[in-house]
Amino acid sequence: MQSAKNPRFESLLQAYGESHQNSFNKAVHWWCVPLIFFSIFGLVACIPVPSFFPDGLHWANVVLVLVLLYYAWLSPLLALGFLFFGGLVALGNQQLLSYGRAYLLTFSLLVFFLAWAGQFAGHAVEGKKPSFLKDIQFLLIGPAWLMHFILKKLRLPY
Repeated sequence: MQSAKNPRFESLLQAYGESHQNSFNKAVHWWCVPLIFFSIFGLVACIPVPSFFPDGLHWANVVLVLVLLYYAWLSPLLALGFLFFGGLVALGNQQLLSYGRAYLLTFSLLVFFLAWAGQFAGHAVEGKKPSFLKDIQFLLIGPAWLMHFILKKLRLPY
């Protein structure tokens, strides 16, 4: 298995992993991090867009592209994995949005708060504070940390 080509990414994964050693906390993260990602996408999709935006384009799509660019800088294969995951998130949120903006907003807020409650419970068991309290960029490293495990399992050099 090759290591990451970007030493910064490897350093971020290692730093993030330091506060994620407990098996319960890791299991919680496998559920809650994707749910938080999904819910944030939904919340951002609810922000009204200017009239010049094409139909179907919303701020969450713009943010997703920026996140994918950041992940591509960390690891092109990571970005490719997130292109797939982000596409699923976008499709799921689009389906919820078809019931109305209020529905998506309510659903996303509920999932957001429940998933963060799970995250903090996992960290309480771990006995360590969430990494993003030290450095805000760890909010984006959490999903990347999970994706790197998937890539490793598939024997793909992240």
